[in-house]
Amino acid sequence: MSTKSFKTGTTTIRKSYSSQSAVPAGSSRISQVSVRRSGVGGGFGAGSLSGGYGGLGGGYGSLGGGLGGGYSYSSSSVSGGFGAGGMYGGGMGYVPAPITAVTVNQSLLAPLNLEIDPNIQAVRTQEKEQIKTLNNRFASFIDKVRFLEQQNKMLETKWSLLQDQTTTRSNIDGMFEAYIANLRRQLDGLGNEKIKLEGELKNMQGLVEDFKHKYEDEINKRAGVENEFVLLKKDVDAAYMNKVELEAKVDALQDEINFLRAVFEAELRELQAQIKDTSVIVEMDNSRNLDMDAIVAEVRAQYEDIANRSRAEAETWYKQKYEEMQTSAGRYGDDLRSTKAEIAELNRMIARLQNEIEAVKGQRANLEAQIAEAEERGEIAVKDAKLRIKDLEEALQRAKQDMARQVREYQELMNVKLALDIEIATYRKLLEGEESRLSSGGSSATIHVQQTSGGGGFSSSSSGGFGYGGVGGVGGLGGLGGIGGIGGIGGGATITKSSVVTTSQRRY
Repeated sequence: MSTKSFKTGTTTIRKSYSSQSAVPAGSSRISQVSVRRSGVGGGFGAGSLSGGYGGLGGGYGSLGGGLGGGYSYSSSSVSGGFGAGGMYGGGMGYVPAPITAVTVNQSLLAPLNLEIDPNIQAVRTQEKEQIKTLNNRFASFIDKVRFLEQQNKMLETKWSLLQDQTTTRSNIDGMFEAYIANLRRQLDGLGNEKIKLEGELKNMQGLVEDFKHKYEDEINKRAGVENEFVLLKKDVDAAYMNKVELEAKVDALQDEINFLRAVFEAELRELQAQIKDTSVIVEMDNSRNLDMDAIVAEVRAQYEDIANRSRAEAETWYKQKYEEMQTSAGRYGDDLRSTKAEIAELNRMIARLQNEIEAVKGQRANLEAQIAEAEERGEIAVKDAKLRIKDLEEALQRAKQDMARQVREYQELMNVKLALDIEIATYRKLLEGEESRLSSGGSSATIHVQQTSGGGGFSSSSSGGFGYGGVGGVGGLGGLGGIGGIGGIGGGATITKSSVVTTSQRRY
């Protein structure tokens, strides 16, 4: 037995050859060739008719057992393969040209119990059903590949549309930025106008304060004038009362004068009567000449003069006082009228200024409302633009994620497809080489090829040559010279290819 190992790229290929030269007379010689490629772990294979077990990619088994020699070819990136062939009888086995040394394992020469399993028909039926199921899954897998290709094209179209929309979004951003800049310019203009109006408002407030101070001063002056007027009115009233009193006194004095005059006249008459009665006596007794009329006239003149002077003085004083009071009252009345006119003018000016202030306040409120409305509109427009930009970015992100996922799936499918194409080409070359070798050698050979990219797989072959893939795999085609399935979704892809060619072996 000889073993060859070589490594190409990242895959280690190990070849094992076993043969037996002794073949019983009249028997057939069966050679089994097993080729397996494993990406990670080992596998398990069994021949149902050839007898024995073969170990491929780190497994355990035999090839060819019972009646002929075995040929084992295995390749693995992690573990090597082990193959052994056993035979019964004598004869001469076929050995490839490069093999020069032949070793025989004596433990394998013992007779084997080759009883036929009674459940083999059920197993074959089950395997056929599994192969049909796997073939259906393979067809659905191809449909899924086509569907994913269509989805990929659709996503590419969406991506191009989204790129176009990105350009449009940039234009929208520019438009919104121009609109926002315009609103900001309007806001700056309104702010400048607001500052100007605030300056005018301050000036008007200063004027209002000045007029208020003037108004307060005039009110104070008015209060002082009113107080003076009240005092003067009191003086006028007092003077009038004095005048009334003086007039009453004048009347009393006049009455008194009249009374005194009447008394004086009565006394004078009495005196005259007495004088008449005593005139003789006087003439007799008094030699002096008393002019009583002159004396009475003199006294009367004196009293009248005194009364006239007193009355003239009183009338003059009262007239002066009255004229002074009238002059003062006229002067104060003129001052009061002028003050009232000034107060009325100030009231009109204050009312006008208050109206102007109210108008300015209304303009200020309108401007503030317009500024607030413009700011609110600008904020709403900015928020709307941000929301639209965010929605577009989220849609673009979702599209990118979907596209990345579809691209990953597409790449995985393309990798699987490439691996399948490579394996099909490899199997085609192996089959062509094996057929050419068998046609030139004329011996019986069983070719078993299995590739595992991921987890371990299980394969079974008989003279009918059907097989199925490993755990989680998808099946292939069965029958004589059939092709095994595709497996290892999640753990890798397992491809099993089985071909059994049986020819007669002559006895030499």
